[in-house]
Amino acid sequence: MTDLTKMKIAEARDALRAGDVTSVELTEACLSAIESADALGAFAHKTPEIARERAAAADARIKAGDAPDLCGIPLGIKDLFCTKGVPSQAASAILEGFKPEYESTVSQKLQDAGTVMLGKLNMDEFAMGSSNETSTYGNAVNPWRRGNDDAALTPGGSSGGSASAVAADLCLGATGTDTGGSIRQPAAFVGITGIKPTYGRCSRWGIVAFASSLDQAGPMTKDVRDAAIMLEAMCGHDPKDSTSADLPVPNFEAMLTGDVKGKTIGIPREYRMDGMPDEIEALWAEGRKMLEDAGAVMKDISLPHTKYALPAYYVIAPAEASSNLARYDGVRYGHRAKLAQGDGITEMYEKTRAEGFGAEVQRRVMVGTYVLSAGFYDAYYNRARKVRTLIKKDFEDVFAQGVDAILTPATPSAAFELGKEMTDPVEMYLNDVFTVTVNLAGLPGIAIPAGLDKSGLPLGLQLIGRPWEEGDLLNTACALEQAAGFVAKPTKWW
Repeated sequence: MTDLTKMKIAEARDALRAGDVTSVELTEACLSAIESADALGAFAHKTPEIARERAAAADARIKAGDAPDLCGIPLGIKDLFCTKGVPSQAASAILEGFKPEYESTVSQKLQDAGTVMLGKLNMDEFAMGSSNETSTYGNAVNPWRRGNDDAALTPGGSSGGSASAVAADLCLGATGTDTGGSIRQPAAFVGITGIKPTYGRCSRWGIVAFASSLDQAGPMTKDVRDAAIMLEAMCGHDPKDSTSADLPVPNFEAMLTGDVKGKTIGIPREYRMDGMPDEIEALWAEGRKMLEDAGAVMKDISLPHTKYALPAYYVIAPAEASSNLARYDGVRYGHRAKLAQGDGITEMYEKTRAEGFGAEVQRRVMVGTYVLSAGFYDAYYNRARKVRTLIKKDFEDVFAQGVDAILTPATPSAAFELGKEMTDPVEMYLNDVFTVTVNLAGLPGIAIPAGLDKSGLPLGLQLIGRPWEEGDLLNTACALEQAAGFVAKPTKWW
């Protein structure tokens, strides 16, 4: 038990039950790892007092013998989740000083399960970004490096702090949110597992909204089993969220047999993009072979409207963001600009929003406001919604043909250098090319680390499942994980 922070959730759970380690010891190990990892920029707000208090309570609960699986497990919470009495800024200057009087449903469920909150994790501002470079806290940094190169790499976004913290063993798991790939893309960039459940599986109540019809919370963990354990605790019906599904939550961990014999896995031809790096192509082929060797049946499929997914997403998401972010106006909470004499309410709105929102958020709010405006509503927003329906139907048709899951790459490349793609927003948006379809269709998707590129950086594969069948999807991911045997970890430099 030398390095407690390297434990996985399942291992730690068993060790806590056996009395080999206490939650207090585990928590102190994580807190000390966090203290020496400021170079990663993963934690935006540290909460050691809360962590110690909850760890002591968890130990008492375990001793009493009525503890749930996650009791005593130290986790990080993405800054998008409102946490009572703890800064919850969505990494934006406009929410500076905001400490909610309530707890988000997901973080409350985790708290009820006895988890230990170590702090709030860095992210892209309002979850808008694919590289964690739009945060008011500064960049989160990937713990991985390219060979002997010292260049700082992105941990992906928007859940970059969550990805970095889990990969660097600062916490045993973390919450993320996924609007267009913000759990799966960072998970792939840092060599961990991340699952976005079916839309409606996890409550959105108390999570700062970006695009309400696309946002979904999920866990980011060191392996598939941990993802299953954590996801079960996060799911469940919530009357406070009108889009929350009133469905029973299965025991996902119990469904991990690793047996995929006779399962049909679809390989979509439209995901073969022009200019896709050979390494991504090779990894995809390798993943296909791994599942085939495990007894699954491969089937070439077509998802014809895939090419319209990114344009549709970048109309729908900014439109919803423009509406959701209208509430940040300097009136009720958060930042308010200093006003000159004679300034009225309009000047207060304008100055507050200009000061409080970063460039990427401003860009998306303007795009969203434009596509919702009277002359363009039908030309852009309504058309994008129709395309979304066609994308959803593509998946429904494929699943109706007996396909159980779909295998694709998770990202179009390995992690890139921080600062590299910020100059061209369109180039940055292409990072979501393999992931946005899943959000538009409301399906579950999971990213699993499956190999390293020639520079020694992790590469991930994505599995897309049928709606509400996360258990089956996790099991297929488990088979792929076993076959890939990915155990690489970043060399510590921070």
